[in-house]
Amino acid sequence: MKDFIIAELHESIEVKKQASKQLVPQIEAAARLMISALKAGNKILIFGNGGSAADSQHLAAELIGRYRKDRRSLPAIALTTDTSIITSISNDYSYEVVFSKQVEGLARKGDVAVGLSTSGNSRNVLVALEKAKELGCATIGFLGGDGGQITEAVDVPITIPSKITARVQESHITIGHIICGLIENELFGRE
Repeated sequence: MKDFIIAELHESIEVKKQASKQLVPQIEAAARLMISALKAGNKILIFGNGGSAADSQHLAAELIGRYRKDRRSLPAIALTTDTSIITSISNDYSYEVVFSKQVEGLARKGDVAVGLSTSGNSRNVLVALEKAKELGCATIGFLGGDGGQITEAVDVPITIPSKITARVQESHITIGHIICGLIENELFGRE
């Protein structure tokens, strides 16, 4: 068990090291998009499937509640939380549009849509990001592997250099936390 534990920790560390070498410009660009939107009175919409759904909720909570600072709430919505909406859209239309129908109803020009997909190929995330662009939103993809189809569909792709879902998700939440910190520093001053 000890060897497995150490190997998992080292693998996670190595993926984050590679991300730190490759993704700083993309992380900064994503943070700047979100900061500009929030300064202009717009909101952040976040969505993904499975573990990425949980990460979407986690990041929305950091913005609505707090990351590190006691401060006013920031407008962020995880499109993964309303079971009535999710199940009715899935039943009446298809799961492919479960996020895009919500984007259609909630997004406004100047908002930022953040889609999480460890493969970069989640069809419902792609369709929602395309709808967000159509409505005049900035788009960010938290992706993995080669970034998949979503890479070309977003303004800022943040593609974790791993195909291992767990490592991608761990890095997504780390980068999400970094962005939350950058947002707080910019809007509410450094600690």
